[in-house]
Amino acid sequence: MIIITVISILGIAGVTWLINRILPFTVCPICAGGFLTWVWLLAAYYAGYDIPLLIPAILMGGSVVGVTYQIEKTFSRASEGMRMLWKVLFIPAGFIAAYAVLEQLWTVLLAAIVFLLAMSLAPLFLGSTPGLREGMAGDIEKKMRDCC
Repeated sequence: MIIITVISILGIAGVTWLINRILPFTVCPICAGGFLTWVWLLAAYYAGYDIPLLIPAILMGGSVVGVTYQIEKTFSRASEGMRMLWKVLFIPAGFIAAYAVLEQLWTVLLAAIVFLLAMSLAPLFLGSTPGLREGMAGDIEKKMRDCC
């Protein structure tokens, strides 16, 4: 089963890499490979196939950490302590959500999703990244100052 999983991750990553060439935005190929693999593994499990849940559980943990890393990037102006507190709350909640999916605890999953969505909005209130135009202007100004 692990060989099928690795082939799936690599295959989906390759397709994602190709699709990224035409999309106006980019998707991390490995993240897409891991995410879509655990989704289809769980779908197969729930459809009655003999899938060891350890494999999608490992991939789900990687997805939780990857999502955390991506959202944390938006905390550019938040203090290090605030970012750490956010991660300390977000990652365990993500693991609870993953566990709830695996154990089919739909009420727990719903509560975890609501919490995670609220936490995902936190950068708007706790020192988020400035708007794209402001960020680009700041980058250009810095490059001009550092030029000579």
